[in-house]
Amino acid sequence: MEIDLAQVDHLLSTTRAVRKRLDLERDVPDDVILECLQLAVQAPTGSNNQGWRWLIVRDQAKKDELARIYNLAGREYLDSAASGLDDASQTGRVINSALYLAENFAQVPVMLVPLIKGRVDTSAPEGLSQTTASAAGLMGSILPAVWSFQLALRSRGLGSTYTTLHLRREQEAAELLGIPENVSQAGLLPVAYTKGTDFKPAQRPPVQEITYLDTYKNPIK
Repeated sequence: MEIDLAQVDHLLSTTRAVRKRLDLERDVPDDVILECLQLAVQAPTGSNNQGWRWLIVRDQAKKDELARIYNLAGREYLDSAASGLDDASQTGRVINSALYLAENFAQVPVMLVPLIKGRVDTSAPEGLSQTTASAAGLMGSILPAVWSFQLALRSRGLGSTYTTLHLRREQEAAELLGIPENVSQAGLLPVAYTKGTDFKPAQRPPVQEITYLDTYKNPIK
């Protein structure tokens, strides 16, 4: 099958972090979530261990509590980040939309918690280098699938944003959701249909300005 590069490029360049344009009123069927997850688990994973797990949260009481945890963990940071920012700037718009999400977190139709079996090893005698390698390996076995899930959502008229603020209080969320101690949360995604699908590529610097050849001291440009 010949791949339509124009369609693929459009999907890759317009899958945005969606917050204000999440439709909080429209239901999201389970079969749509499962269809997107079926595509997500085609992503590669370290040593082909396939240790990913997915936790769908619909219960309103649990969503209310996750919203409380999310705001306890990150609202002060978001309020501080918003202070003094120009709302018209790209950063200002992002922070403003993040505040909107925090205020409406409990109202999203579905929350998805991506999980990965294992924990980051912080006790190895090699110290920081080993911890970095452990974290990269563990998260590298779930985040490609998370991105595939978000792409699948976009292609079906849904949106999400990858959030990690609640992980500052990970244990509270684990107790709420019954997540075992040997399983790590990799984030939390609010999921909903989007208000419109006319998303555009974001402003990014030319890759020649942030790409290096052979050594970090040698920009490819």
